[in-house]
Amino acid sequence: MNIAIENQKATGKNYSCFLTGNQPLVSVLREALARDDNKRTGVPIGEARDNVKSFIQIIHHFRDESLKSLDIPPVDNVVIFDEAQRAWQQAQLSNFMNEKKAAILNKLPDDKRHKILSMSEPELLIEYMNRHQDWAVIVCLVGGGQDINTGEAGIQEWFDSLRRSYPEWKVYVSDKITEEEYVGNNSFDKLIEGLNCKTVEELHLSISLRSFRSEKVANFVHHLLNNEKEQAAAIYEEIKKVYPICMTRDLNIAKEWIKKQTEGKNCRYGLIASSQAKRLRAEGIWVECKCKPEKWFLEGKNDIKSSYFMEEVATEFDIQGLEIDYALVGWDADYRYENGHFECYKPSGSKWQTINKEDNRRYLKNAYRVLLTRAREGFIIFVPKGDNSDNTRLCKYYNELWEYLKDINIQTI
Repeated sequence: MNIAIENQKATGKNYSCFLTGNQPLVSVLREALARDDNKRTGVPIGEARDNVKSFIQIIHHFRDESLKSLDIPPVDNVVIFDEAQRAWQQAQLSNFMNEKKAAILNKLPDDKRHKILSMSEPELLIEYMNRHQDWAVIVCLVGGGQDINTGEAGIQEWFDSLRRSYPEWKVYVSDKITEEEYVGNNSFDKLIEGLNCKTVEELHLSISLRSFRSEKVANFVHHLLNNEKEQAAAIYEEIKKVYPICMTRDLNIAKEWIKKQTEGKNCRYGLIASSQAKRLRAEGIWVECKCKPEKWFLEGKNDIKSSYFMEEVATEFDIQGLEIDYALVGWDADYRYENGHFECYKPSGSKWQTINKEDNRRYLKNAYRVLLTRAREGFIIFVPKGDNSDNTRLCKYYNELWEYLKDINIQTI
């Protein structure tokens, strides 16, 4: 953010920008910065909102600019791509282009149209920046286990695109992206094979830069979701005094716990759940009723659309890349614990359907990884009791998860 903003201040022009495919993040960042500028300088709020649009951009708009001319480089020499692991695979981008950008594609010569449709989003973005004759930099900010949507390519596609089409680019990468959440089933050496690559230790956002709690909580969630009870329990014992994690089967008790933790503090808290947690609706958590992220994250305690009311729920898509101080996490039967391991389901009419495709299973697991790592200060998990008169909410769907979490010694209230 500083690179994008300070460069603009120094030159009066925009030669660097912050890109993300996360529309809620763009909405919240733009509105927060515009309000801050209005408050500090007195610039009218409308003008302040226009000012931030140039250096905080949605990636799709930047990508579409590359199609207007296949020779002219972007204005920006530096692009910071947030959540770069969420860039689209070739098939996802091709389908989108054919459906939404057919008018633009039809104006292009056949060879150039076919070239674009053969590219993944990382390759298309590298091609756009590669048009610069002097220099260009792409800064990819990546998170392990953060790809949560269909067609997201993960980190590997950036390396594959470079290897396939731009092997002359210099690549600098942290030597820490060795876990499965980053490299999938590949090794780190395989990831960078054949590239002009140098590992730089300082590129990793380490414990010295992040809080002790953030690093430990991420490890705790990693073990919890990987069905590694002993490791999860050991970390829980380490952090529970400085980072409270509790669980309950009563939503009202969960809300009261959140309020008690934040009493007298200037804290942001709210209700979050998986976008597939559609049977939490019976408990009063309706994930299909979309919140407005800029209101959910920025409005005060007197606004019913703010997170503070714990009525409107933010899903993994609304909150990825953002944080709150305390979170109430609703856990539904989409990611359930049964017969000693986690299973993935999606709601289909009046029943749950097993998810078999490995990519979709990973997306759901990562959705819960996102939800369980959004709170800076602590969180509480709400696990419904279920209802055996409702086949979509049978008690067994929730009881085994509850027992699994109890085995990790998570405090119950």
